Amino acid sequence: MNGSHLKILTAMLLAAGLGASVPAFAHHAFAAEFDGDAPVHLRGKVTRVEWINPHAWVHLAVEQEDGSTQEWMVEGGTPNTLLRIGITKNSLVPGTEIIVRGYQSKDHRCRPACKANGRDITFPDGRKLFMGSSGTGAPRDGADPKEK
Repeated sequence: MNGSHLKILTAMLLAAGLGASVPAFAHHAFAAEFDGDAPVHLRGKVTRVEWINPHAWVHLAVEQEDGSTQEWMVEGGTPNTLLRIGITKNSLVPGTEIIVRGYQSKDHRCRPACKANGRDITFPDGRKLFMGSSGTGAPRDGADPKEK
């Protein structure tokens, strides 16, 4: 193998290694971003849902006491986890009013939107489902059916 082939092979291996490490940085433990001492109880209308890995995001418009709305981004489990427990694209269409219990992010500035980790979600028909991901380090509050 000549020098130019070796350089190309080295560059390809380096690029493949860097690409493989990206998901490790994207996934985080609860305590890295969210505040277990800052519970939130949000009632709002779904504006959109991002069905992306490693966590789905539910965007809500939460009406404030003064009549204005505040945007919230609520992190859930993986799309696959949410689908398995019954949270689907059809159950979270824009305009659906839901209630989410969870914990606010450590950054309380709410720019560009407030962020929270969702523990459970209540639908208009009264169904209540766990929407978090197990084993993330979130406070044990009974929302996760797998907690012991």
